[in-house]
Amino acid sequence: MESSQGSRSTTTTTTLAGLVENASSIQRNRDETCVDGIPIYVKELIAGGFAGALSKTTVAPLERVKILWQTRIAGFHTLGVYQSLNKLVKHEGFVGLYKGNGASVIRIIPYAALHFMTYERYKSWILNNYSVLGTGPFIDLLAGSAAGGTSVLCTYPLDLARTKLAYQVTDTRSIENGMKGVHSRPVHNGIKSVLTSVYKEGGFRGLYRGAGPTLTGILPYAGLKFYMYEKLKLHVPEEHQKSILMRLSCGALAGLFGQTLTYPLDVVKRQMQVGSLQNASHENVVYRNTLDGLRTIVRNQGWRQLFAGVSINYIRIVPSAAISFTTYDMMKAWLGVQPQQKSRPVSAA
Repeated sequence: MESSQGSRSTTTTTTLAGLVENASSIQRNRDETCVDGIPIYVKELIAGGFAGALSKTTVAPLERVKILWQTRIAGFHTLGVYQSLNKLVKHEGFVGLYKGNGASVIRIIPYAALHFMTYERYKSWILNNYSVLGTGPFIDLLAGSAAGGTSVLCTYPLDLARTKLAYQVTDTRSIENGMKGVHSRPVHNGIKSVLTSVYKEGGFRGLYRGAGPTLTGILPYAGLKFYMYEKLKLHVPEEHQKSILMRLSCGALAGLFGQTLTYPLDVVKRQMQVGSLQNASHENVVYRNTLDGLRTIVRNQGWRQLFAGVSINYIRIVPSAAISFTTYDMMKAWLGVQPQQKSRPVSAA
């Protein structure tokens, strides 16, 4: 009798322990997916969008000059950085430095938000389902590449609009001295004007002109950027892990490394995006695909054109990547989002 009661007591205790453990696991899962009543992915979207908008606006003038160099606009591609910026101010005023930045910010907010959020989601999914891969920076390489591809596919038409707006060079002054090499061409009034025109001309496929080299470039670039950022942070002493200077440095080096390896693909993309516009230095450019674009540029423009604007891109990418990564980390901390970790398994009591 006593043995039977003891057995029932043990069973009851085990059942209660199981219920407590299950309740704890449910609470942990809630904590992992929701902070302050707001889903984690929403906070990641907010942090990523803010980081992208801030970094893109900071370097917008350099981005505009880079596009003018890449697309070989007459009167610009032979100038230096300072001369190009000065010429833009003379012909279009200070606001000319930010032409196309509205489209760029409208694009970068959803792009960066999706990029960082899907990176975190892909990383979590890999950690929880493919533990054999470990937990090192290699996971960041895979998650970053997948996130880069996802965000590009969702926001590419806005990138196309931004390039076409930045490509246009018009003179807001009366025709006078200093106008040689700068030609007026039909201008688009804004994002809607660009997208409507492109759609009428090439349909849905026209909205994704240049997407091939973009995807080819973003997959390794995004992956390498996240990989290098996390890899570099592993070598930082623990007492400096939260240092803003450390994050800025790691972000800058990560962006620099990834961009160097994939820059020629960015040149092909820009020339494909403006291929339907008349250029003073070459006729309408139509590339069948990314490889054809690389070959044609090397044959007709020289291999150096594959790195046109790379110097200004280095000047641009260092503050851009540094600000982006640092702002994202700081926004996550401010919003109460914890670093991604492998979920703990629930024990079956």
